[in-house]
Amino acid sequence: MAGGGAGVAKRLGTLLSGLLECGAFCGVIFGWASLVFVLKDLGYFEDLCQPTATPSPNRTLLPDCSWQDEQFSLVFTIGSFMNNFVTFPMGFIFDRFGTTVARLIAISLYTGGTLLVAFSTPELAVLLFPAMSMLSVGGILLLLTNMQVGNLFGKYRSIIITLYNGAFDSSSAIFLIIKVLYEHGLSLRAMFLFMAACSAWHLLRTLFLMPRTHIPYPLPPAYDYGLRCPGRSQSYRTYEEKRPPGEAGPEETPLEPSAPRGARGDGDPPGVSFRACVCSRVFAWHVAWLSVMQLRHYLFIGTLNPLLDHLARGDSHLVSTYTNAFAFTQLCGVLCAPWNGLILDRHKRGKTPRPEGALGALADLRASVLSLVVTATLCVLFSVCAAVPMLPVQFATFVLQVLSRSFLYGGNAAFLAIAFPPQHFGKLYGLAMALSALVALLQYPCVALVRGPLGGDPFYMNLGLIAVVLVAFISPVVVACECRRRAKELGAAGTPLTAPPGAETPAEMPQ
Repeated sequence: MAGGGAGVAKRLGTLLSGLLECGAFCGVIFGWASLVFVLKDLGYFEDLCQPTATPSPNRTLLPDCSWQDEQFSLVFTIGSFMNNFVTFPMGFIFDRFGTTVARLIAISLYTGGTLLVAFSTPELAVLLFPAMSMLSVGGILLLLTNMQVGNLFGKYRSIIITLYNGAFDSSSAIFLIIKVLYEHGLSLRAMFLFMAACSAWHLLRTLFLMPRTHIPYPLPPAYDYGLRCPGRSQSYRTYEEKRPPGEAGPEETPLEPSAPRGARGDGDPPGVSFRACVCSRVFAWHVAWLSVMQLRHYLFIGTLNPLLDHLARGDSHLVSTYTNAFAFTQLCGVLCAPWNGLILDRHKRGKTPRPEGALGALADLRASVLSLVVTATLCVLFSVCAAVPMLPVQFATFVLQVLSRSFLYGGNAAFLAIAFPPQHFGKLYGLAMALSALVALLQYPCVALVRGPLGGDPFYMNLGLIAVVLVAFISPVVVACECRRRAKELGAAGTPLTAPPGAETPAEMPQ
């Protein structure tokens, strides 16, 4: 890039290395079903199994390990809760202190988590609780710092955000690799020590391929980042000095436009407040959209091993086969997620240029409605298949689950980047994840309900979850109404909806 900015090679290096980081490390906890298979074989929580007279298919007596399964489910429940809930304060840290500080915290947590697993034993199985929490929090914070890389690529921004979230989903297959290597004789300790050693690579990437603060959007001329660029970089400071007074800089330009020029007093701060974003109907129903679908996915992942045990009637070979099939489908998350990005960015690829200002924000918001509907539909189909108590149907469940999950998390991040000002992205993303984490805590009483009153059969709970997931369809309706309302107000203000790029337009926050 001319003028000393980051060239194409550097930006591609940042993109591809971030893809590797998200795909190999960030979301490993969601491969929990594969790791549980290894931990059971090693005897973790084995003392919780009780003698029983239930025969297996080969007529041998099987112990009742439902308490062991519940303990493993509790480890996953706490880890997945921390994955979301702690994202809120981490989002504040990211917005306030920048990328380097946030990534150093993430690397420290991730390294500590891998070391705890490496040195855990069946006698010290309790170490799994802090270990999985640290792995999940460190991983989601690495993802949060990586999503800004989409700002380097302009009109492909939503595609890259969803691609990174898809890679996050695919990283759950890492525990499958650990399972396969374990079956071939490699020790669990050696594999997790290797993962801990990889933190050196995360550190190098933090220094050389990530900004110290944030990547602005849109990019200023000759923008550069990395170790040679203290703070915002010389090129960014030069741009700021030459910018006319009163003109919004890149880091101040919201995707969701603020109030019209002249509508606020001279003393009012530019942009939309964080509180206004949080109190909007759009954000509230988006959190509901995220929460109900995430609860469905967490319950499925956290109870997959006992579900397969139930359907396979204790046949460990069948359970291993279906566990491997599930983990293999998770690899496809990185391939599925960009499809959602294509839906979100479809209006930018036509012959007509995307309008600027309020019209551009309105076009982006309109494009998100279809994404929200498709994601909710996929989750309903996944829930229906998961409710069918037949093993062969679970192959279709696995495919729909990875499609739904990759659309869910990529769409969540992209929607928040589209609908609200970028200076609040870290906080809003963290708050949405934290609130959805509170709902996700319901997975543990649901597991207890299946284990107790339902006698180990999750059929009726699965039927109830289908009804719960239908709540997700309210969010796209609310967003569509918001688009219609804003289009009317733009028309009333005398702004033609086909205004040329660069036209001055009034705008406002979602209600």
